[in-house]
Amino acid sequence: MAGSESARPLVVAANRLPVMRTEDGWAPSPGGLVRALMPLLRASGGTWVGWTGVPDDATDEFTLDGVRLRPVDLSSEEVDEYYEGFANDSLWPLYHDALRRSTFDSTQWESYVGVNERFADALADAAPDGAIIWIHDYHLQLVPQMVRERRDDVLIGYFLHIPFPPWELFARLPWREDIVRGLLGADLLGFQRRIGASNFVTVARELLREDVTVDEADAQVVHHRGRSTEVGAFPISIDNDEFRMLAAEREVRRRASSLRTRLGDPGVILLGVDRLDYTKGIGLRMRAFLSLLDDGTIDPQHCVMVQVATPTREAVEHYQNERHEIERLVGEINGRHGRLGFPVLHYLYRNLPLEELVMLYLAGDVMLVTPMRDGMNLVAKEYVASRRDDDGVLVLSEFAGAADELTDAVLVNPHDDNALRAAIMTAIDMPLHERQERMTTLRDIVRRSDINSWAERFLGALAGRTDDG
Repeated sequence: MAGSESARPLVVAANRLPVMRTEDGWAPSPGGLVRALMPLLRASGGTWVGWTGVPDDATDEFTLDGVRLRPVDLSSEEVDEYYEGFANDSLWPLYHDALRRSTFDSTQWESYVGVNERFADALADAAPDGAIIWIHDYHLQLVPQMVRERRDDVLIGYFLHIPFPPWELFARLPWREDIVRGLLGADLLGFQRRIGASNFVTVARELLREDVTVDEADAQVVHHRGRSTEVGAFPISIDNDEFRMLAAEREVRRRASSLRTRLGDPGVILLGVDRLDYTKGIGLRMRAFLSLLDDGTIDPQHCVMVQVATPTREAVEHYQNERHEIERLVGEINGRHGRLGFPVLHYLYRNLPLEELVMLYLAGDVMLVTPMRDGMNLVAKEYVASRRDDDGVLVLSEFAGAADELTDAVLVNPHDDNALRAAIMTAIDMPLHERQERMTTLRDIVRRSDINSWAERFLGALAGRTDDG
């Protein structure tokens, strides 16, 4: 951040605080976003505003590692209506290409508005004069304008971590204008992909055409009610050094080699690592794997698959159904093609520590990242950062944000079963020199654009905005 704006204190808002409870008290949560933002908050004397993750948890403001943390309390009812309801049963499916039908419930919407108001109050109270406020993700889309109404001295940035849908889908949302006006309270709106930024500009034009003009000379700037909001793409990344160093540890490398032995020393290990979410395309890749086994294209004694599915939203029916279908497929594949003591598909439904994930990344010859729609998908970048031998092949969905940058992956349309089969075989049959050339390029891209440079780019662009009120 350059110029006088670099001295502005930073205040971050996200649905969750960057901490988790342990037996010894609070500890920082894992994840690159936390590791990138905590030092910036510490250096600026900043504050992070968010929920503790526990309903009816009336925790007072506290400090951890030199950063003030300001909890926003959510009742059990609000967790059900604002979080599980409107955020994850209305917005999440709609923003992911309406892969599942959204529930549009006015009671859930009212809860969403109320929680966003409470976040705005906390931010307005916590932000020092002239602060930079950085608001994150789909849970808090009304907060930028709410803060703007309370404070006219702050710079407001907003970043959406998931896709932003085209007008044809967004138009289904009964409260579509409220969402757009809420977001336009920000000075800078960041999206994972250029198409997301363009979708938002189109939506703003369609909904508020009498109020909106768009300047696209240098960047997309939406002018609305006497204010201007810059809209752009800021693709997020990972802590590259963390994965590189873990992959270099002797014990992690030893365990990766041992895993291969335990799997029966196959020639090829296919790997998938995902949250168990219906957007991730786990079933699509499993069906493609099954069809390749069924027709003899893949020899089950030469090629095995490992799939890690991290539990998420286990109380939600759609996710329960997805889990049952995935587990049914696992049984069918192993029942038809596994051998006694040697399943052809190894399935884990659990959270794994980072060291075990890196061990899997080192062992996996082909990484299958095939979401039907994803904002970015950091697993693709984690795999690339971990491949210190410059070997391995990434098969990547065209509909993941990472596809914009990682163009040397084997890109595929996962909705096309024949294309997915072909992509898997292209990866399996790829000669060593081509694997290494592609992976070297991919690793250089991830190294040059990590989580820290992402934060610097966004905050630098925000600091360069003039708050014209």
